[in-house]
Amino acid sequence: MGQTKTVSPARLHEIERFQSEWWATLENSNDTVLVRPTRYADHDHVADHSHTRSQLLYAMTGIVTVTTSAGRWMVPPEHALWLPAGTVHAVDILGEVEMRSVYVIPDALPGLPGHLHVTALTPLMRSLIEAASEFSIENRADPRTIFIMGALMHEIPRLPERPLGLPFPADARLASLCHDFIEAPSSSAAIDRWAETLGMSRRTFTRFFRRQTGLPLSTWRQQACLMAALPRLSAGHSVTRVALDLGYESTAAFTTMFRRMMGAPPRTYLKRQPAP
Repeated sequence: MGQTKTVSPARLHEIERFQSEWWATLENSNDTVLVRPTRYADHDHVADHSHTRSQLLYAMTGIVTVTTSAGRWMVPPEHALWLPAGTVHAVDILGEVEMRSVYVIPDALPGLPGHLHVTALTPLMRSLIEAASEFSIENRADPRTIFIMGALMHEIPRLPERPLGLPFPADARLASLCHDFIEAPSSSAAIDRWAETLGMSRRTFTRFFRRQTGLPLSTWRQQACLMAALPRLSAGHSVTRVALDLGYESTAAFTTMFRRMMGAPPRTYLKRQPAP
């Protein structure tokens, strides 16, 4: 899931300048909520940064991966990533990305999430973001603007969470195994092999992995496979090919996993996504 294409120094400088200008605007604004539309090219990269506001990063098209010290998160089309204020993160772009970012003062509303996670977008939230992205500084005091921004903020805690994150363990040996798996994910990775590599019994390793990541290995492994599958499916690869490459015994087994984690089978899910 990492970058396979080198971004030119000129493009990196352009992105850095563009981001610096926006962050200055963001930090100096007194508005409770700000919405910013942006476009990125395939393989663009935004280096590590953070902001004093929480961010809802919404990918309309393309796929975004966000990396933090705690793990890696994937944001496919029609999903969003909630980044609590102060989270240091880097952003990588896969495909042409049309993005909308909502920036909220952390204590603006009771109930705003306190943890980093991927969400699906409700139809209401999608419409609110689109309307808000058209507002200018000049009309921010307009009653309609105030109403839409308030509704947008209140909808954030209602967004359904999706399992598109991979928490990384702090233990260096286990982190190395996890990174190797991400490079070549497979549904058939065995707990016994991982336990043996770390010199642990199966039971000790199972407890250790959950303590380090907050997830059982089986769930972590499924989420890694899902994150590997989504870019390929979006690029037009067949469900059967993706399923077999990830080590699933059949398309049906892969489809069952996909439906359980994403709420719909692959073909139905992909039909719901807008064309770039």
